[in-house]
Amino acid sequence: MAACRQLGLDNFRDDCGRLQTQAHFSAPRPRYRSTRWTNGLQTVLLKALGKGVQIYECKAKPGDPDKFEWSFKAPEANLTNEHGEKIAKHYAGPTWEANDGSKVVGEVQKKAPAPRPGAIPWLLLKAKTNEGTGTFARVTYIQRVDTEGGVAPAAGCDQAHVNTEARVDYRANYYFYAPRR
Repeated sequence: MAACRQLGLDNFRDDCGRLQTQAHFSAPRPRYRSTRWTNGLQTVLLKALGKGVQIYECKAKPGDPDKFEWSFKAPEANLTNEHGEKIAKHYAGPTWEANDGSKVVGEVQKKAPAPRPGAIPWLLLKAKTNEGTGTFARVTYIQRVDTEGGVAPAAGCDQAHVNTEARVDYRANYYFYAPRR
C-alpha cells in the first residue's frame, strides 16, 4: 500500500499487490477519482497491458572497473487493449508508439517499490515530448503499475560476460493521462 500512496494512487488501494489472472489485464479497472498528483486536472485517456522484456547489459561498475553489474538498457514490449489487440509498442526513451504512429516519450517523476517481490518499480512519468496527431498526441502523464517480473538477474555478470544482454520477462499495466477537457 505504501507504493500506492507514494505515487498518489489512492484509487488502487484495494488492488495493490494482488495477483490478478485476467486474460488481458493483470488488474481490474480501478474506479478513478481525482488523485493527489493530478489535482483533478488529468483524466485517463487509455489503459493498456504491456508484456515484453526489460533488457539489461553487463557492465563494469562506475568507479570500480573490477566489479560488474547488470545495467538497465531498455524495455521492449507490446501494449494491448482489453480485447487483447496490439495497440502500441514500448521501447527505449522510454517511448510508447501507437499503431497510428503517434508517440510519447516519458521522463520519470516518481518511483515506488512494487508491492510484489521480484517486480520492477511502479512509475509515474511526465511526457517530455509528443509526436503525431493520434492516440498519444495529448498524453501528459503515464503510470506503470501492477508490475510483475522484469528485475535484473542476481548473478551472471562478470568480466567474461561484459556487454552480454539479459532479457527479463515482465508485464505491467500502463495508464495514459491527458488534460481534463
